[in-house]
Amino acid sequence: MEVEKMREQPLLQSKCCILDSRCALNDLYPIARLTQKSDVLNMSSSSSKLDKECPYTIEVVQPEDTAAVLTMLKTFFFKDEPLNTYLDLGECKELEEYSVKPLKDNCSYKAVNNKGEIIGVFINGLMKKADPSDPVEKAADSCSHPKFKKILSLMDHIEDQFNIFDLYPEENVILDGKILSVDSNYRGLGIAGKLTERGYEYMRLNNISVYHVLCSSHFSARVMEKLGFHEVYKLNYADYKDGSMFKPALPHVAARILVKDVDKAKSKSTL
Repeated sequence: MEVEKMREQPLLQSKCCILDSRCALNDLYPIARLTQKSDVLNMSSSSSKLDKECPYTIEVVQPEDTAAVLTMLKTFFFKDEPLNTYLDLGECKELEEYSVKPLKDNCSYKAVNNKGEIIGVFINGLMKKADPSDPVEKAADSCSHPKFKKILSLMDHIEDQFNIFDLYPEENVILDGKILSVDSNYRGLGIAGKLTERGYEYMRLNNISVYHVLCSSHFSARVMEKLGFHEVYKLNYADYKDGSMFKPALPHVAARILVKDVDKAKSKSTL
């Protein structure tokens, strides 16, 4: 998720609770994916005066937006994600397919400028508690791309090690933030915060209590913490397969799961 030099806007007020799930890891290789450069938390923006005054709207991502969303991710997200960069992933159709797979859940949002251009996107998916009788599927098993398969294998490992539904057995559905990306020309406008707020609105409308993100980037995790999320799981890359598989550039040293509870008092989702 691309969030460099973005100022967070005040978020909707809510009570706190947490949740997570491993099912979503099979649905999509992580975010997580919020990626950005080392000055990500420098909230003084270098955006031009024109950009700062640019109006934008937050809308639901539609099926016909898929091509535009992919173009944006190729420009502002894929190339900066630390695991992609370390493996020199390059063009990867499997990654593209995984990235847009959650759009079918109709809970992803886009920021659109006054020219109708997508300048930010938060791809979300629904994580549902698995039936114990269902066979366990590994995301990496069906991947034919050797480099991307390594990333999916890491996600499978995290799923084996951590199941948020074990920690919160009463929850059946949570919202999973897959990828958050903002056009570098429009940073500093509060777009990331507004996209996240729309996620909160979706949760309230559908009685979902918890927002979940999996971050492979140090910067992405820090941004989500500033948006009110907190860590529930961490895997140091050095501890995965003796540290021989992933050695991304510093400060990217771990994959982290963070969550935010939006409204503990809501009834459980029927999705």
